[in-house]
Amino acid sequence: MTQIHQLHAAHALLPEGWAEDVLLVWNGAGQFTSVQAGVPCPASAAHANGPVLPGMPNLHSHAFQRAFGGLTEYRGQAQDSFWSWRTQMYRFAAQITPELLETIATWLYVEMLQAGYTSVCEFHYVHHDRDGQPYADRTELSHALLRAAESAGIGLTLLPVLYQSGGFGGQPPGEGQRRFLNETQAMLDMLAALRPLCAAQDARLGLAPHSLRAVPPQALAEAVAGLHAQDATAPVHIHIAEQTAEVDACLAWSDRRPVRWLLEHMPVDARWCLVHATHMTPDEYRDAAHSRAVAGLCPTTEANLGDGIFDLPAWQAAGGAWGLGSDSHATVNAAEELLMLEYSQRLALRQRNVAASARHPDVATHMMLAAVRGGAQASGRKIAGLNAGERADFIVLDAEHTALRGLPACAMLSGHVFASHRTSAVDRVFCGGVERITRGRHALHEQAAAAFAQARARVMRS
Repeated sequence: MTQIHQLHAAHALLPEGWAEDVLLVWNGAGQFTSVQAGVPCPASAAHANGPVLPGMPNLHSHAFQRAFGGLTEYRGQAQDSFWSWRTQMYRFAAQITPELLETIATWLYVEMLQAGYTSVCEFHYVHHDRDGQPYADRTELSHALLRAAESAGIGLTLLPVLYQSGGFGGQPPGEGQRRFLNETQAMLDMLAALRPLCAAQDARLGLAPHSLRAVPPQALAEAVAGLHAQDATAPVHIHIAEQTAEVDACLAWSDRRPVRWLLEHMPVDARWCLVHATHMTPDEYRDAAHSRAVAGLCPTTEANLGDGIFDLPAWQAAGGAWGLGSDSHATVNAAEELLMLEYSQRLALRQRNVAASARHPDVATHMMLAAVRGGAQASGRKIAGLNAGERADFIVLDAEHTALRGLPACAMLSGHVFASHRTSAVDRVFCGGVERITRGRHALHEQAAAAFAQARARVMRS
């Protein structure tokens, strides 16, 4: 007999907006079978002690970089930039082992769950041993990430990264990139080997051509075609137009800006996630949005690296889908990513409540729903919110948290995003119907945190 689980919420954020007296029902497979509003709490159902939100997908993560946080916040040259940061990051990446990656990722995924993320797209580009030679099993580091996600209980979209060149026009890769490199067929073979492993733990598998500068045109076309021959619906994520220097180099190489080149040469559609896509012209914002690709925004990392500010009003006016990622994990907090996205727009435009809409004038409500929809699309998983047929990924906020107490439900969400002052109002988190966070803590919190600190110290001593 299939086990049925129930939770009743006085208020819940459904795909169409806030609803009262919502009964959530899910089965033993972790899938919602019913989500109904206006239902009295049955005696058999547990009661949520605060508003229920859909789980937030994190659509862009480089897990190993979590252990790098705080180590680059000093001036190393007259004018530091993304490119000087990248040089230091490469030195750090050179020290990562499978054991260290699993330890770092396990703690990161625990942090994500505690911060309101219920799934993650892992943009995974460190593939080989420290000398640049493949491991006996080329998927060894991918295995480490799969184990970490399973231990923490977070949903996973694994995106092995194709990386072949050091710059536009097939420039030779640098020494710091030797652990990333794969020929196209080797990458497709890796995907074939990983597919049953991902399926065994309900993880999704896609591909991440790193960027136009790192994957030559023919290899990009062959890799995407090969991926979709294996799985016609598999997601494709790519870094694009993150830095103005990247845009200038692409123009010098092809006489096209990165997003324009991609739209003209590749079958960009709803399977694609354009990570960052910060520096676009008005026509590029319009045409990329019309392709139905998701814009993968990483506001705190983009701020940390000095990337620039995405034009959210232009993207939303064109009907573009977007989601949130924590990228280098300078911040691991879904609410803070929402805050940073909205505040960056306010600073750029000198306006307030920029990300709201006519349908949802409450800015936190609109952003939460948009980020969940876009993140689900980019993940390639059924995690698009509190709805029958979707995975039972959801969050219960603590209605007694100081920033929320006594407020109506939509204002509680605003308090969580804009007024929690680096404390968290996340009380409980469920992934696939399994409670992973209780009273704000994961069962592995202490153990995973201690192991992470030891792993980071080992890397720093190397």
